[in-house]
Amino acid sequence: MKVRYAIIKKYSHQFSLRLMCRLLSVSVSGYYSWLSRKPSLREEYNRQLTEKIKAIFDDEKSRSGALRITKRLNHEGELVGRHRVAKIMRVNGWRARAAKKFKATTNSNHQLPVAPNLLQQNFSTCQANDKWVSDITYIWTEEGWFYLAVVMDLYSRKVVVSPPIVN
Repeated sequence: MKVRYAIIKKYSHQFSLRLMCRLLSVSVSGYYSWLSRKPSLREEYNRQLTEKIKAIFDDEKSRSGALRITKRLNHEGELVGRHRVAKIMRVNGWRARAAKKFKATTNSNHQLPVAPNLLQQNFSTCQANDKWVSDITYIWTEEGWFYLAVVMDLYSRKVVVSPPIVN
């Protein structure tokens, strides 16, 4: 019956109320009674629980599923079962995003020469352009790998040069 009444309410501005009630086999008085009825305690609790689940889901950037959200709710004192949380999430179309697989960018298993450590972890300097340090990072894009190399002056802590290198 709830579904029928909800359909009538949704389309009440487009179609005649009496016509819809007759087509869906419900009485007009029954519809008005349903319309004025307060939500049950369970419906009210489910509404509040849905808000809490949505807050946690958004807080964790859509990365938590029903199990983790259930544990957090129980830890906060809201005793609720995993299946109930899962059902609320399913009804609202909330699905946890799967963690992306870590993509290794460094291959240390090689016999290639390694640059010597000239600074020996001594990063202090008294004048500009005395010591420069550099680093390179690999960024995966849809077009392939993007290599970003940065050279920094240790005295001023300013980037001296940073040209992008595209493969």
